[in-house]
Amino acid sequence: MEGFGGTIILVLIIAALFYTIRILREYERGVVFQLGRFWRVKGPGLVIVIPGIQQMVKVDLRTVTMDVPSQDVISRDNVSVRVNAIVFFRVVDPQKAIIQVENFLVATSQLAQTTLRAVLGKHELDEMLAEREKLNLDIQSTLDQQTDAWGIKVSNVEIKHIDLNENMARAMARQAEAERERRSKVILAEGELQASQKLLEAAQTLAAQPEAMQLRYLQTLTVIAGDKSNTIVFPVDIAKMAGDLLATNKKGQ
Repeated sequence: MEGFGGTIILVLIIAALFYTIRILREYERGVVFQLGRFWRVKGPGLVIVIPGIQQMVKVDLRTVTMDVPSQDVISRDNVSVRVNAIVFFRVVDPQKAIIQVENFLVATSQLAQTTLRAVLGKHELDEMLAEREKLNLDIQSTLDQQTDAWGIKVSNVEIKHIDLNENMARAMARQAEAERERRSKVILAEGELQASQKLLEAAQTLAAQPEAMQLRYLQTLTVIAGDKSNTIVFPVDIAKMAGDLLATNKKGQ
């Protein structure tokens, strides 16, 4: 009987040690309550909890990656889209995360969904598509301010997808095609304008210097003569033109 009693005592001691000694990892903290009241935050390492008097709630301090489900958002210009995002946050104050909110993971998820709809609803569709980085910062800032009372720091928010309905996608495709066509016409018109300006400058130069006009004429004849399939009829005396050109050059000297 004495041996059996000693075994029972040993088992009780081991059980007491099991419930008394806790080991917390480097990224864990323990929020300890004593007789129901907050006592202190302990860890990491070896933590002693008195059974029946103290209770400890473990909190993970690592960054949490939370996927925000797709939300129906009505933009400021009354366009309906579905948007989903990713929120990165971590606990910076374990005491607040346990005492101020029942379940900080669920609360942060719900708040992220409502904040996503509220912030994006203030912007037009074009801003959602073109200024996604700015919207990420707006959502992150708003969410971080609201979760500060829970001891949570929201470090980043990334919008993953903005899905349009089929009719809106076709309308945007037509708009993009019309924009490309407009740019093409503008570029063509600018090219025609530049070409006409250069032709005007060339005509003014040739009109001011007759010998330049004659040289240009001779150059054109040389190009035409390279095509053996053409029959060339000279409307002027080429020899006389060349002689006049040489005489003009001599007078200029």
